[in-house]
Amino acid sequence: MLSSMGVGLFAASCRRAILRPPTVRAMSTYVESIKVTSKDDSRPFMAVFPDLVRELTVEGAEKDIPLVPKHLMKCIQYTVPTGKRNRGLALATSYQILKPNDKDQELAYILGWCVEFLQAFFLVADDIMDGSETRRGKTTWYKHENVGLAAFNDSILLETCLYTILENHFKDKPYYHDLVQEFRTVTRYTAMGQSLDLLTSLEKTPEGKKNLDAFDMSRYSSIVRMKTSYYSFYLPVVLAMKMARIDNPELCRQAKTILLEMGHFFQVQDDYLDVFGDPKVTGKVGTDIVDGKCSWLIVVALQRANPAQRQALKECYGVDDDSSVEKVKAIYNDLKLPKIYKTFEESSFEDIQTHINQLPGGGQMLPPLVFEVFLKKLYKRHV
Repeated sequence: MLSSMGVGLFAASCRRAILRPPTVRAMSTYVESIKVTSKDDSRPFMAVFPDLVRELTVEGAEKDIPLVPKHLMKCIQYTVPTGKRNRGLALATSYQILKPNDKDQELAYILGWCVEFLQAFFLVADDIMDGSETRRGKTTWYKHENVGLAAFNDSILLETCLYTILENHFKDKPYYHDLVQEFRTVTRYTAMGQSLDLLTSLEKTPEGKKNLDAFDMSRYSSIVRMKTSYYSFYLPVVLAMKMARIDNPELCRQAKTILLEMGHFFQVQDDYLDVFGDPKVTGKVGTDIVDGKCSWLIVVALQRANPAQRQALKECYGVDDDSSVEKVKAIYNDLKLPKIYKTFEESSFEDIQTHINQLPGGGQMLPPLVFEVFLKKLYKRHV
């Protein structure tokens, strides 16, 4: 995401040009018209993190149980700031666009870190449930010596940290209760989405095979919306809107629609790259086929497969051997899924841009730039 200075320059130079495009433009033209700084300078955002750790583990520590704050500090430093910090930076970027040069920009950084604590809470628990060995190129937290399943409790501690930060810094703000409510709602939705994903993956046929009959677009869309879209796309922007006191019901409704669409777009990309992306570019080796995930590719393949192909998918999907994985990939290629994906990417981009253009008030109450910055980052990701 953009730095505070980068966002200011970017917003000033682009606002007149792209706040209200008259029509949906071709994507190549649209992307070229947005010049995002190439240097991801997150220093202002990172600068507030040490103080937050200190207030959570030193200043606010229970004096009679020093062992817990010490352990919590290690957990926080290992799990919270070590990723790309996209969600926290997205919040800070959104607020900078909504309220340029506002005195509360540092509060937006702090609120962004609350989102990152939420992300860490989800991922620590997710790694245990998935049995993951690594996360972000490092050993997962629960795999550390003297941690193990205690990491479940650590994940709960991480969640409590975000509410402590909220109380410490926002309790006197008129929008404090709105922030708390958004975090609670999105946490509930994400947990429900995780549960739906796990239950779908665990469904078996009487023969003990993966039950692919449960994999349809309705189920897939529900998993994506609940597990990914709300906390990765909706939450950062809606929190920035709450801070900026943008509470027009119609604006909030349209913003939610756009952000959930972006989340779906992102997850379909992720599913595609898991199979067809270059690990040297994406930074990870795909496992969706072996893990038997309810992904966009398998859902579309099942929609288009002939009886023989469908039977082969039932036999091979979710089976941990190279031969089965290659058979699934071969069927994906036979069904021309890469071409179908590219068509999906084009149409999704244009649909989202159309919804951005339809924001009420001519883009004056809620600048389209808030959404266009992130849409530009999504389009042709890792290509």
